Amino acid sequence: MISTTDLKNRQEFEKIVGEANVQPWDEIEPLRQQQIIQSLAPETTLQGIIYPQTQDELAQVIAYIHQEKLRVLPCGSCSKINWGGLIKSVDFVVSTERMNQLIEHAVGDLTVTVEAGMKFSELKAILDQKNQFLGFDPTYPERATIGGIIATGDTGSLRQRYRSIRDMILGISIVRYDGKIAKAGGRVVKNVAGYDLMKLFTSSYGTLGIISQITLRVYPQAESSGTVILTGEPEAITQVNQTLLSSALTPVAVDLISTNLSKALGLGDHIGLVVQFQSIPESVQQQSQRLMELGEKLGLKAIYFDADEANLWQQLKQQIWQSESNTSILCKIGITPTSAVKTLIQCQTLGVIHAGVGLGVLRFESVSSETLLNLRHWCESQGGFLSLLKAPLELKQQLEVWGYSGNALNLMRQIKKQFDPQNQFSPNRFVGGI
Repeated sequence: MISTTDLKNRQEFEKIVGEANVQPWDEIEPLRQQQIIQSLAPETTLQGIIYPQTQDELAQVIAYIHQEKLRVLPCGSCSKINWGGLIKSVDFVVSTERMNQLIEHAVGDLTVTVEAGMKFSELKAILDQKNQFLGFDPTYPERATIGGIIATGDTGSLRQRYRSIRDMILGISIVRYDGKIAKAGGRVVKNVAGYDLMKLFTSSYGTLGIISQITLRVYPQAESSGTVILTGEPEAITQVNQTLLSSALTPVAVDLISTNLSKALGLGDHIGLVVQFQSIPESVQQQSQRLMELGEKLGLKAIYFDADEANLWQQLKQQIWQSESNTSILCKIGITPTSAVKTLIQCQTLGVIHAGVGLGVLRFESVSSETLLNLRHWCESQGGFLSLLKAPLELKQQLEVWGYSGNALNLMRQIKKQFDPQNQFSPNRFVGGI
């Protein structure tokens, strides 16, 4: 039976966003329910989901939540809602999925401003019409929203050329804990306490406030694109990777893939290096040829993709990220780039590492907590980390999800307290229970 308080909350939210945009828990579709449940600590119950349609509605919703001392889990389309720590004591999910409008596309200035709930695929279609694109390659491009991509720092393979997603944000609007709207960057109205909101909110996992609008840098589409795959012995892969990264060649993506992933992609039984070039046709062909010649001199097998290139990258992403099993485990790792090949050999699973920065993802279908702890210790010994993104609830309860061992935890807690003094946004999702 619904309580008087729950009924009052629902009625107040319906006044703000309309009855159709407030969804009680028992009316949420089963798939979305399951996604949300995977993000919650046991015995945590939700009243429902609220779908604001404008930035003003979102601000009013958060103002009411602050007034009533409620707690919320912000999200976009729920595609990555189960990443990170288990949420504790939360009352509502607030989704920006229906805040999905294009605000401005300044084609000549190479910028675009959108509401946070616009899906990456929808924005890509808009930019395609003007032969432009975004310099990041998110995990679930058909479902992921721009706000969610930023909140989880989901850059992808293109970071080799275009760096982190935080480097592409020119302006941002957020709704604070008290319902007030703050802006920073290219469309500045008000800044907050001198903080760089664009960098602070990237990878904050919805723990500091809710992103409502974003202005992004865009790029002209290249005339041509091609991908070279080299497979073979680890020593030769290490050598060609180091030579490539210190050369004058200009790849947009350089990914090391594990032996297991090579097998899954039908590329053989060896570790691999996947390199993408984009430029004018002559440059793509010349750079690809130089890399293939270098690999062949070292005894590596070289394969070139152009016509079927998009399918290759799609298959690579699907092998890592898409699983029907509720027991699958996704880990984000970071190591020094020179340790990347050794790390993939050590892990013995489906894995990809962005070679230029040492960040990557491992996927397991079943693995013990002891094995994961050993891998975490290995990554730490290589100057890095291992964090659980997606995992069964039991495993997330056994292991500290983030595996953070740095000295900035007190600073992070101070920032959390300043931006969210009532701990009303995504409690316990981030490092150290923030």
